[in-house]
Amino acid sequence: MFSSRLNWSQRPNRLSALLEEKRRSGTPVLDLTESNPTQVGLVYPQAEILSALADASALNYHPSPRGLHSTREAVAGYYRDRGAQVDPEHVLLTASTSEAYAYLFKLLANPGDEILAPRPSYPLFEFLAGLESVNIRQYPLRYDGVWHVDFDALEQAITPRTRGIVVVNPNNPTGSFLKRSELDVLDALAAKHGLAILSDEVFRDYAFGEEADRVSTLAGERKALTFCMSGLSKIAGLPQMKLGWVALNGPDRQQAMDALELIADTYLSVSTPVQVALPRLLALSGSILNQIRERTSSNLGRLREAIHDSAATLLRTEGGWYAALQVPRTRSEEEWTLKLLGELDVLVQPGFFFDFESEAFLVLSLLPEPATFADGVSRLLQVAAART
Repeated sequence: MFSSRLNWSQRPNRLSALLEEKRRSGTPVLDLTESNPTQVGLVYPQAEILSALADASALNYHPSPRGLHSTREAVAGYYRDRGAQVDPEHVLLTASTSEAYAYLFKLLANPGDEILAPRPSYPLFEFLAGLESVNIRQYPLRYDGVWHVDFDALEQAITPRTRGIVVVNPNNPTGSFLKRSELDVLDALAAKHGLAILSDEVFRDYAFGEEADRVSTLAGERKALTFCMSGLSKIAGLPQMKLGWVALNGPDRQQAMDALELIADTYLSVSTPVQVALPRLLALSGSILNQIRERTSSNLGRLREAIHDSAATLLRTEGGWYAALQVPRTRSEEEWTLKLLGELDVLVQPGFFFDFESEAFLVLSLLPEPATFADGVSRLLQVAAART
């Protein structure tokens, strides 16, 4: 009696079943998958955040499909502070980046149409697209000491039903940014085929060092219609506030904006209190963002030092909250994760969760508290050293 869009297996995989068993028994687990910034010991300016949410003007409801103008101005200011120009009239507020994807899939694609998404990357696109009866086709990112887009494979993946290309910048979990030469090719390719670019930029503020040819945002003049997405979840470490946005640029952006406004008007999902609070939350975000930067950078440094002369190899990462390790193929990725959790109480993610094309890769979050991270990595490397 239910929609075929929900035909996803709800059977627990072996790793999640083992984790549940560990938690039921009360066994402490070193969780190297933790991605919730509110759970890793960061110091939040609590009084200031609560004060921002206590603004009495939030008691008045003025429904606006695009979002409050003052809030969209604050979003434009966020880009301006980072050297990019965004018109607040071409910003649409959403409850999350996931909702932004849903709106964009509705805007661009009819049932059965296709969106191209990178591989490896975050395993959410298929689910979001499936709820819109849209298909995901993957294009590969290649690694030869650095990550790069395989543009030949990307163009070969384009069909008459392709409507858009997703880029995640920096990508999760590879931590790779687009380079300027890649953006030029991507922009021209999308324009040539009449495709939109959907740029997920939630981790853009978490770069490890500076590189001159790195693209931090696709906001700005483009040949192809481009949608830049971000929100409070990552840039302010506030996933519970549920506010994201889409910034539009490129040709036909006004027509796209009008259509998105119609979609948003159907839902009116973004709450007024968080919209009113956004300017102050962005102003407060610096201390949280800096703590996350320090945490991810220091954990990355610990990881580099720990794996030196070990059997594991750290793939180059340029930013974000994650690191990918290549480990010996003495067992499958599933066996790696089950052994680590079952015998050493360490939780990591297998590469196949992110569609790595070969084995064996493990993905670690760089957010956990330093002692937890160091202990978990030490135990992981014990298994790598054993080779059996």
